Amino acid sequence: MGFQTEFNSVCKFKSEQELYELLEYGKGKMVKSGFRVFPTGQKVIAYTPDNQAIAIVKISASIAEINFQGEEVTQVEMQLVRKLTEEEARVQTALAYEMFFGDRS
Repeated sequence: MGFQTEFNSVCKFKSEQELYELLEYGKGKMVKSGFRVFPTGQKVIAYTPDNQAIAIVKISASIAEINFQGEEVTQVEMQLVRKLTEEEARVQTALAYEMFFGDRS
């Protein structure tokens, strides 16, 4: 049992539904497998499930627990700060591939 630290600038959604709720309502949450540490109180770049930068969000809570199925999970609650412009999204996506996601091919 241990905590995995997330990148300081990455908040990647695995679920389109979780991303939709954030963009539609201005608040949302996502569930990640394993115990993870998210930078609570900081603003980070949010990415779509296909690794495209989409918004700036502020992490409001990060709760690591063992759920009823015995799995280690982390729930992350966040608030939408704003959506990125096309140019910002393009640049952030390119940087993320170089820094976090690896080669696009």
